Amino acid sequence: MSTLIDRTAETDAPIIDVLAERWSTRIFDRDARLDEAALASALEAARWTPTAANTQAWRVIVARRGSATHEKVLSSLAGFNSAWAGDAAALVVFVAETTRDGQPMRWAEYDTGQVAAHFTVQAHADGLSTHQMGGFDRDVLTAAFGLGADLTPVTVMAIGELGDIRAASDELQARENAPRVRRPALDSVLVND
Repeated sequence: MSTLIDRTAETDAPIIDVLAERWSTRIFDRDARLDEAALASALEAARWTPTAANTQAWRVIVARRGSATHEKVLSSLAGFNSAWAGDAAALVVFVAETTRDGQPMRWAEYDTGQVAAHFTVQAHADGLSTHQMGGFDRDVLTAAFGLGADLTPVTVMAIGELGDIRAASDELQARENAPRVRRPALDSVLVND
């Protein structure tokens, strides 16, 4: 297990432990296999995420480390993401179905974000670590998996067991140990009447 500092968020109001303790690591155990039961539970949590009119306008691509699918997803990652994400046991691409039967699915990207959030919380509750990434090439993923114009990759998530910070590069250690910060909750509220 890693020798990280306590990563529990200092919140302005009480929140459930699984949310306060969750953070987006960049240090994964490159030798650990994916906990398939935990993955199944995360996918089940995703399945039961609320979506607009129950349209379920989302899909996932699960790419386990060592597979050709993993290599395709890894090749789409941009910049620093490509330096660390390959150590995760899997990369999961969350895809929004943005049109259906020629009609726009207006809430698909929002719903796909919620799906990724529910997946993340369940994965953390089951002892897995995750990190969502926006730094990837959508066109590369679309071509690699033959996604039609109705399917839009929204995020790529690394998932697996937490790695040992002592074995990570100095840059990764610095990022991992940086203080967790968020603006105060009230600064995000536009109206509170």
